[in-house]
Amino acid sequence: MYRIGIDVGGTFTDFTLLREEDGQVSYHKVASTPRDPSQAIEQGIADLLRMHTIAPAQVGHVGHGTTVATNLVIERRGALTGLLTTRGFRDVIEIGRQVRPHLFDYNVVKPPPLAAREHRHEISERVDAHGAVIAALDEREVEAAAEKLKAAGVKSVAVCFLHSYRNPTHEQAARRVVERVLPAAYVSISSDVLPEFREYERWSTTLLNAAVGPRMETYLEGFLSRVKNLGIAVEPFTIHSNGGLMSMRAVRAYPVRTCLSGPAAGVVGAAEIGRVAGFENLVTFDVGGTSTDVSLVYRGKPLFSSSRLVADYPVKTPMIDIHVIGAGGGSIAWMDDAGALKVGPKSAGADPGPAAYSRGGVEPTITDAQITLHRLNPVALLDGRLKVNEKSAREVIDKKVAQPLGLALEQAAEGVIRIANANMSRAIRSVSTERGYDLSRFALFAYGGAGPLHAIDVAIECGIPTVIVPQEPGTLCARGMLLTDISFDFVRSEIAEVTAESWRHVCKLFAEMETEAGAWLERERVPRAEQSFRYHIDARYQGQNFEVMVAMPRIAADGMASFLQQYAAAHQREYGYDVPGRAVEIVNCRLQAVGAVAKAPLREIATGGSVKDAVTAQRKIYFGVKHGWLDTPVHARAKLPAGAKLAGPALIEEMSSTVLLAPGQSASVDRIGNIVINTGRTA
Repeated sequence: MYRIGIDVGGTFTDFTLLREEDGQVSYHKVASTPRDPSQAIEQGIADLLRMHTIAPAQVGHVGHGTTVATNLVIERRGALTGLLTTRGFRDVIEIGRQVRPHLFDYNVVKPPPLAAREHRHEISERVDAHGAVIAALDEREVEAAAEKLKAAGVKSVAVCFLHSYRNPTHEQAARRVVERVLPAAYVSISSDVLPEFREYERWSTTLLNAAVGPRMETYLEGFLSRVKNLGIAVEPFTIHSNGGLMSMRAVRAYPVRTCLSGPAAGVVGAAEIGRVAGFENLVTFDVGGTSTDVSLVYRGKPLFSSSRLVADYPVKTPMIDIHVIGAGGGSIAWMDDAGALKVGPKSAGADPGPAAYSRGGVEPTITDAQITLHRLNPVALLDGRLKVNEKSAREVIDKKVAQPLGLALEQAAEGVIRIANANMSRAIRSVSTERGYDLSRFALFAYGGAGPLHAIDVAIECGIPTVIVPQEPGTLCARGMLLTDISFDFVRSEIAEVTAESWRHVCKLFAEMETEAGAWLERERVPRAEQSFRYHIDARYQGQNFEVMVAMPRIAADGMASFLQQYAAAHQREYGYDVPGRAVEIVNCRLQAVGAVAKAPLREIATGGSVKDAVTAQRKIYFGVKHGWLDTPVHARAKLPAGAKLAGPALIEEMSSTVLLAPGQSASVDRIGNIVINTGRTA
């Protein structure tokens, strides 16, 4: 049997094929089709079945990551959405936290509310902070509001009442009324999507879920139809932002949880490969066509966050803590009003792409700069399937960068790359040194199509001593789909000082969530022996406004003292201090249900052969002002044996990516095929 992992990116859609019987892994890439992402998925799967002579019935698992929900939010293409809320709270979603996006720039404005004011309706009802009903729900008002939304052409409705995380009955009743009046509408209720306190974040997350729901359903239907048309009988899974897999049913109900779908898979894959390779502390560095995603893996586990902004909208749901910037191979170089060179965040994407792709691109990109310097193959990429026009790359860099700045062509191209590297380095520091982590204790795990080309320079700038490049790094997110488990997160808000009495209540809440999570795993058809739970508690010192997430190995009646110790250590790591003797408040109790999925072990590569045998060509490559153009051997990565050692200048090419060693740099190949590079730098 075979397993297929798919990652839908902005420029390319990546595929990993795993043969279960022996762990043999194959990789594939096709250009993304932004207008209908499922079209590229169908093409790529069909290619894999044809190239490897696989019958559709032999495919036993399909895992899939997508940025469809994120792109809908970024491009403001969500469905026309209405909001039903408690009387007096109609404008909470617009007022927000009264924080300006940029303190001194009045041209930077907050994004428009996801539900226009004329589509926000107040309903008479009230529940207090303890869940007691103060005013009963007026269902006639709900019906009248639903009729108005129907007349306005609203396709999606969010129901967000005050304190519904304590008592969801009013929201549940309102949903039934809305579904009766608007049977075709997509309906989300906040007590289902995010049963946590803090109304603004809860309502924003629920509105996002509602806004992307209808079009996400359309995409999923097309995706499932195309997979079925290929003859594959299994229902695909989708990875969500916490790095776990969800069924199609769960994705339809909670599409907002897929906002970091593909990048989360890459972090999961990096953590597993790093563990096997002997590196527990990693900075994951994923550079694709449109963005750079960085995250931390600490002691073998990805770091998590319970909130972030997606296109400037708050999303509060458990997710791997990934920092995203607009810097990728397709990022456009441009001049600001003062004539300074900038790179990104705007990208040429898959259509039209960089000028070198000859698809109509007329703006200089990072890829064009790399081709100009011959760091990328100036003839063809993707094992020859993607032809490259070096002349177009050189012309666009010369016309729009070199000439305006009065630079030589090589200096201009290198300048584009150096600016991109500086942006990437800032992103890495924002998730590491700015949070108290010492980068000299980490390795930079580089993947994505463009990650390995930038990784060594970025690692040197950040003081990271080691760079790890996995096999076919351009498809690692797709590979990560095959290294992750089924999972889902449950949460209960419980704002209380930690005492013996409140701890007993916390234990009761976790027991309730375990029951709920067990039922969910049963619905996902996970055998009892493969089920497990992970526990986290959000807590803060009394008087603080923001909390720290504390991982707990278990929740037990005798565990209060251990929790307080763990909290103090987490606060010390996050903020650099703790406050002995100050009362601690619990805010949220979180439980992650996990269903283990069978995974093939990472396969060791052959030891036969030599570095000399792997050389396929010689190419002149530009290594900066110090070295200029140097004759450089080009190596086929697939021919490098385990234990091979290389010294720069050297280039290593494979289907999805390229590694460049400058003079004085060295690398070796480990037993599972990773290229391990020693930068010689420490923080």
